[in-house]
Amino acid sequence: MQDSTHGYQRTANTHADRLNQQCYCVTLDRKALDKSLLTQLADAGNEPSTVSELHHLFSNTPVFVPRADIATMERIVQAIESATELPSYLERVLSWAPEIARFDPGPIGAFMGYDFHLGPDGPRLIEINTNAGGAFLNVVLARAQHRCCDPSQPTAATHRALDGFEDAVFTMFSREWQRQHANSVPSRLAIVDDAPKTQFMFPEFRLAQQLLQAKGIETLILDPSELEYASGTLTACGKPIDMVYNRLVDFALDAPSHATLRHAYLDGAAVVTPNPHVHAVLADKRNLTLLSAPQSLRDWGLNEADADYLERAVPRTRQVSRNDAAELWSARRQLFFKPVAGHGSKGVYRGDKVTRRVFENILNGGYIAQDLVPAGERTLRIDDAVATRKVDIRLYTYAGKSLLAAARIYQGQTTNFRTPGGGFAPVFQV
Repeated sequence: MQDSTHGYQRTANTHADRLNQQCYCVTLDRKALDKSLLTQLADAGNEPSTVSELHHLFSNTPVFVPRADIATMERIVQAIESATELPSYLERVLSWAPEIARFDPGPIGAFMGYDFHLGPDGPRLIEINTNAGGAFLNVVLARAQHRCCDPSQPTAATHRALDGFEDAVFTMFSREWQRQHANSVPSRLAIVDDAPKTQFMFPEFRLAQQLLQAKGIETLILDPSELEYASGTLTACGKPIDMVYNRLVDFALDAPSHATLRHAYLDGAAVVTPNPHVHAVLADKRNLTLLSAPQSLRDWGLNEADADYLERAVPRTRQVSRNDAAELWSARRQLFFKPVAGHGSKGVYRGDKVTRRVFENILNGGYIAQDLVPAGERTLRIDDAVATRKVDIRLYTYAGKSLLAAARIYQGQTTNFRTPGGGFAPVFQV
């Protein structure tokens, strides 16, 4: 049975690779995409004037992924979340986390994001993110697809996930609420980010607002400065705020401008998701040093099956220390350097691109070094020329279960939305 499964996976990988290299089909129906965005943004009570400005976010072509790889990624997520429940793991991650992370009010984090590179050895985990952006935009994108020349299309399971996305999101926020309160649902939710109208993902906030309001939850999009906290009640515009969908990248709520939200959170006056505890347990990049040490995880009580998945999937990661400077510099071409407190690919360096000056800054602290795992590739036709781009796969999850799989096509050291032909792309399973 094992040989048969491996044979199937090799065949699927070969088929997916061939399609990613040779299928140049334009599957995105831009008119359908624009119509859907216009409708949803108008339903959210906003002037949908930015639809044409969103075109650079979306690639015209899908990315083909073996169904077996999707199942493996989902299993890796489950193994990671099992590891994060181990007492010894929690003790270690909280030892380097900010003090606020020790407060655990119950929620486990809306819209976790697990990023993978796919290669001949299967999926490899690159990063874990709280408040992972793009899910709402990717659902609209996935629903606006033509068929391509190959019969490989979104599977029945994928269609069910797309059709059930709105209900799954509503259930996710309801359960986050119920993890801190009794049954029922929040009456009013605030999507909170600094200067939200200037944010790259502001259109996604509007899509989230439309979805939640259609489910009966009044939803506001707010800057933290609009929040007030007095007498145990968090308010904005004179209205009580029951729940906060936190899109801030100040993961510890340390900034003075976030003090109001911080106080309300620590007093349990509002449900905040994702919150500082969730980020510390799952998304702090230092945690990858533990998740890539399978023997330690086994010693701490992780079962053999989960440990095996993590051993294959998580590239070796270590914290950068000046004591290891010579070794790190010598091995730099096989490493990727990431700031512990970074987000959105800021301050990230491929080792083969690092200069001595940059390396000196990295040695000053606050970085991890991760074994380099090459990104997958997608070949596109752009203006009658063939070009090769890099590919990441992201699983959006809640409670270890997948909500959506999506791809990002890009070129350069890290993911971005400046690449011609790049952007979010739907995943077609083969």
